Amino acid sequence: MGIKLIKISTIYFAIGILLGYFMSISHSYVLTPVHVHINLLGWTALTLAGILYHLFPNLASSKLSTWHFWLHNIGLPIMMLSLAGIVTTGNDAFTPGTAIGATLTCLGVLLFVWNVLKNLKA
Repeated sequence: MGIKLIKISTIYFAIGILLGYFMSISHSYVLTPVHVHINLLGWTALTLAGILYHLFPNLASSKLSTWHFWLHNIGLPIMMLSLAGIVTTGNDAFTPGTAIGATLTCLGVLLFVWNVLKNLKA
């Protein structure tokens, strides 16, 4: 589980960096919220979670880790694509997608927190 999350996080890292590069060369920074969230919730958060799952296998063996993995990796792309739709078009029809994606991602993160608090032993 840990290595899988770290590998996925590098994909988010590449997307975030390429998006930042695109914004820089186009001098359009409308996608800044998407760039920031991909880098924070995709690259940084998933890398750190992957490291914890790798260092502490009892965290990775919990059903909570599986739920975290799927909720985070389904919710984040939904949220980011919907947010990109909102900021590039100004169309509020993308708001439900952003809310659904954010809710799934948030639930995944909360399950990760619960997993760490419950299963990480000194």
